[in-house]
Amino acid sequence: MQLLRPDTLPEAVAALGNGNVGIAGGTEVVPLTRDRILEATTLVDLSRAVPRGIDGTRIGAGTTLGELEGAPEIPDALREACRLAASPQLRAMGTIGGNLRQATRCWYWRLKYPCYLHGGDVCHAREGEHREHAIFANEPCASAHPSDVAAALLALGTHVVTSKRELPLAELYRLPTDDDRDLVALAPDELILELDVPRPEASVYLKAMDRRRWAFPIVGVAAARTDGEVRFGLAGVAPIPWSVSGEGDLDAATPLPGTVYKVELARTLVRRARAAVDGG
Repeated sequence: MQLLRPDTLPEAVAALGNGNVGIAGGTEVVPLTRDRILEATTLVDLSRAVPRGIDGTRIGAGTTLGELEGAPEIPDALREACRLAASPQLRAMGTIGGNLRQATRCWYWRLKYPCYLHGGDVCHAREGEHREHAIFANEPCASAHPSDVAAALLALGTHVVTSKRELPLAELYRLPTDDDRDLVALAPDELILELDVPRPEASVYLKAMDRRRWAFPIVGVAAARTDGEVRFGLAGVAPIPWSVSGEGDLDAATPLPGTVYKVELARTLVRRARAAVDGG
């Protein structure tokens, strides 16, 4: 495997595609390539090409989670999501851009079962063990999106600036179809460059997990209040980060037998998150 280190954004973009994969902190790409889930002939080091740092409401995609959790100007929901996302070592390496590209933790996908996301016609979780899987949009794939950071950014109304366009964070993700199994709506040579994160009146991120620290979310709930309106972003409940307007939207959940408990867990966290941002 070859490693390229382009100095500029145009050079980095030109190097991507055709089996070449971008790498920043490496906390996601390295394990995936090691386990041969991600096939790459060449890795393209993005550290010199992608912006890093905070400038007003703009966050460079190369900024690490550790840098963000310690930045007082960052909204509370995002700082807490970064703090809870991983161990200190991983937060010191992992970038926010890479975190948004994070792959599912579904063990069938990770073990390379011929599941729907791998191009098959079966979601093995639906008939097998699925305690950690989705309660929304879980047909034909019941995987659950693991990014705490994405849920916080969704609630905050973030916009994403790529090397080709600007789009709301919600449009960065897509549910899989027979024609396209990718959950991220980016071209192979399209890079996340910056995030424009509005400053809310109040925000919070709450997370239920199996361990006290540094576990992936069973359910994560971010809430942000802007101009009196509260928006919610959820992690661990759908194949992509999921938006709800309030507790009532959970009535539309379609849990599998082993994920029914997640509905009530999400209700509780949404209720607590609303109380926190409303000051109640």
